[in-house]
Amino acid sequence: MKKVKVRLRPIVSKINLPTVLKTALLPGDSIERLFIATQIGEIFYIGNGAVRTFLDIRPRIIKLGDPGGGYDERGLLGLAFHPQFYYNGLFYLHYSVAGTQGLGALPEPFNPNPCDPKTLNLRWINRETQYDHIDTVEEWIVQSNSQPQKQRTLLNLRRPFFNHNGVNSLNFSPETGKLVLTTGDGGSGYDPFNLSQDDLEIAGKIIEIDVAKNTFIDNPPVVTRFNELPVPIQETLTVLAKGVRNIPGISFQRFYNQYIKYVGQVGQDLVESIYSFLSYKPIPVTLLVQASLSNTEADQEGFINFGWRGWEGAFPTPTIKGCTSNPNLDEKAIAYYDEAIETSVKRIQPLTSYFHKDQRPDKFGGTALTGVQAFMGTGIPDLTGSVVFTDLARKKESQTAARGVLAYTKVRTDDKLNDFSVIETDYNFGSESAYYVNLGTNLDQTRLYLGVYSSMKVTDFNQGTIFEIVP
Repeated sequence: MKKVKVRLRPIVSKINLPTVLKTALLPGDSIERLFIATQIGEIFYIGNGAVRTFLDIRPRIIKLGDPGGGYDERGLLGLAFHPQFYYNGLFYLHYSVAGTQGLGALPEPFNPNPCDPKTLNLRWINRETQYDHIDTVEEWIVQSNSQPQKQRTLLNLRRPFFNHNGVNSLNFSPETGKLVLTTGDGGSGYDPFNLSQDDLEIAGKIIEIDVAKNTFIDNPPVVTRFNELPVPIQETLTVLAKGVRNIPGISFQRFYNQYIKYVGQVGQDLVESIYSFLSYKPIPVTLLVQASLSNTEADQEGFINFGWRGWEGAFPTPTIKGCTSNPNLDEKAIAYYDEAIETSVKRIQPLTSYFHKDQRPDKFGGTALTGVQAFMGTGIPDLTGSVVFTDLARKKESQTAARGVLAYTKVRTDDKLNDFSVIETDYNFGSESAYYVNLGTNLDQTRLYLGVYSSMKVTDFNQGTIFEIVP
């Protein structure tokens, strides 16, 4: 693929860790503004060259930062503006709720052992006491020259672990007009309870929420499974996909009178993957619940399944047995052999993948996928029509300071796996680390924005810079 060079133009610096970058037209305004949501609970926008506060919900956010180091995957994770935001002022938030810290679903880190069935068939029990925190999805409203106000709560979700909650997790579908929630498998590693493949588990799914339906339920119950929801809420939900490990949002690219959907799947230890699909058949949650009650399976023809936990991208999920005498001889075993077989023909193949270890000179060893965005602008002609993605930090042992990676790929007309190419940048970060934590775009996808943080500790404040990616 063609090598592309770009510049990074700083827009704003010394902000907290950004989780969402997107633009919107405020009610009564005439200019499309860039909005920046931070993990600790602030939402800013750029207005007339200045950074202005749109909303500050820091008191509503769970206390972030593990006492052992400050890394966290909770906080303010999703921000989406209603397609009619300019007229109705509605926007939506996904965040981890203050005061909901629990003990976690397991007392110690999880690692599957293919020789020990106990580790392959764990169940999440005592969910009301053994969980990490509660996430909420809310509807808010802003009107001209007034403070935003919360309108209603759409979902309250109990999460088993602190990680894999999604990021940039709320986006509106231009096809259906519904709010799309991309949530991870609940965390730990290797999906200990296989939540992502269970049709009734909310974890590990992509969910469409019909926000036009008002359920008139002011405070929905805290749940983990679809059948625990009141019927009026079930009727607002459809499931677009399952088999999700963790997702940095969903991106839509117009293709004639349809839309290509792009989804990035964060990997375990082997590979990061980007998927694309055009057509899909979502399943109403009411049908999933009815099928469960009748001990049948809902028709899943055309339903999207990314294959996790049996598959990590295009590979059966491996575990690694260390060879202490020679790490180059580390053995890899299939973690969930039976599940890999079960989902082998049900899952969709990635559009492209990149590896945690890759010695090829024009590639890179990745860490974690942090953003996927379609780009339709003409300012960088070689990227027009591409899907651009970011990795947190390139694995390079000789490098003292971390450096994120920009790359791109394109959809093939034959639906086969495509290659990718690294996008070269000219920005000098000096001796500071530069973790690429987020990728965003504007309404017509003609501009790209990159969030960079110099630390992976959410407790290290004001280490962020937002760039525009320019020719």
